[in-house]
Amino acid sequence: MSTPPDQSHQVQPASGDRGALIAARLNRLPASRYLWRLILLLSLCGFFEIYEIALTAFLSPGLIRDGVFNAGTKGLFGLTDQASFAAATFAGLFIGTALFSSVADKFGRRSVLTYSLLWYVSCTAMMATQSSAPGVDLWRLIAGIGVGVQLVTIDSYIAELVPAAIRGRAFAVNYGLMYLAVPVAALLCWQLLPIDPVPVAGWRWVALFPLLAVVVVWRVRRVLPESPRWLLQRGQLEAAEAVVSAIEARITEEMQCTLPTPQIALAEPEGRASFGELLRPPYRRRTLMLVALNIFQALGFYGFSNWVPALLASQGIDFVKSLQYSFVIAAVYPITPLLIAFAADRFEAKWQIVTGAICTAIFGLLFARQSAQAMLIVFGALITISNILLSYSYHAYQTALYPTRIRARAVGFVYSFSRLATVASGFAIAIVLRDFGTTGVFSFIALCMVIVAVAVGVFGPRTRGLTLEESSH
Repeated sequence: MSTPPDQSHQVQPASGDRGALIAARLNRLPASRYLWRLILLLSLCGFFEIYEIALTAFLSPGLIRDGVFNAGTKGLFGLTDQASFAAATFAGLFIGTALFSSVADKFGRRSVLTYSLLWYVSCTAMMATQSSAPGVDLWRLIAGIGVGVQLVTIDSYIAELVPAAIRGRAFAVNYGLMYLAVPVAALLCWQLLPIDPVPVAGWRWVALFPLLAVVVVWRVRRVLPESPRWLLQRGQLEAAEAVVSAIEARITEEMQCTLPTPQIALAEPEGRASFGELLRPPYRRRTLMLVALNIFQALGFYGFSNWVPALLASQGIDFVKSLQYSFVIAAVYPITPLLIAFAADRFEAKWQIVTGAICTAIFGLLFARQSAQAMLIVFGALITISNILLSYSYHAYQTALYPTRIRARAVGFVYSFSRLATVASGFAIAIVLRDFGTTGVFSFIALCMVIVAVAVGVFGPRTRGLTLEESSH
């Protein structure tokens, strides 16, 4: 059967704006295997950032076992080495996100994604060779700088490639695939931390696992197109049109159908890209709202996920058992967003964020009251599900609130507060756990989540069903 000719080039907008037509052609694309393959490739890149973050919770017991970390409170500021390790991780992620996310607006999504991933791979391999806590923390921080910009770039990439009708589903699938890194990290730690294969300490093998990302980088350079919307913002109309035409050709050949006529809606707001724009109307209100969201969701989200083994240990579960239970809870990470994907575009993103935050608060308080091992797993899984609903939905949400010319810079700026708050959360949770126990930790988490719910519920604009051009006004 011959492929029907694509009619998009015969449709001209009344304004003659080629950029608006190109955006409209992207917005009318149907869900297809080709688009899902691109999302899969982007998710494989994000897999390694999630793996990096997951190790913050899972790797410390192996470092203690190998004598690199001290089990007592002899770390930085008199706290545990685990708290210092978590702080180094998120300090690096903060620096990378805050200072370098704008390079994706300047140099393109694909180049920044691949080079930052190679940076991470090199530095985490160096971390695996260290034999002291300061050495591990230093290379952990440097690796975090490289990986800090990745998730911002991936979020921007997906938002700019997929049409509004499947944006929520695309982000849910993306996070389901990336969150496969959590059970992978938990499984590797469970199996390797208690032993010394070859004989090299198990934690070093776990730290070397990201070397596999080199294969992903090679594939990205070969297959992934540059974001057409980014090309438009750089004035590269011919290149943007070539990319969109190639995408349309792949989809029409694959689906054996004629694409619908592009519907020209609003064009993206124009203006010179500058940091100051984030703090001026119409973006000031949404920037402040997202800063509050990122700070308090990070305190709550990572307050639990980074401290699962320690919180389980505080409930009387030993080292090996805590790793097993952490793995069971971690298995929830990839399953949840894949299930959410079936309904992701049916509900307003801001209310998904609110629901996730409130459920995390409730289930956290119930977790603190449990002593039976089975119930700890049940409520740990419910907290994780709620956290994932919150996390996936706010990543999709914040990318839709800014125009392409400043999207990576803006998302990087507000997201950097999440990284900064997570640095603080490592010390805050350590102090609260030491002085007030598990109940104190989850009371603190609940308060943070209530603040998230109020900030987004009251001040967040709606985005459901809107194109990027419409939601960024």
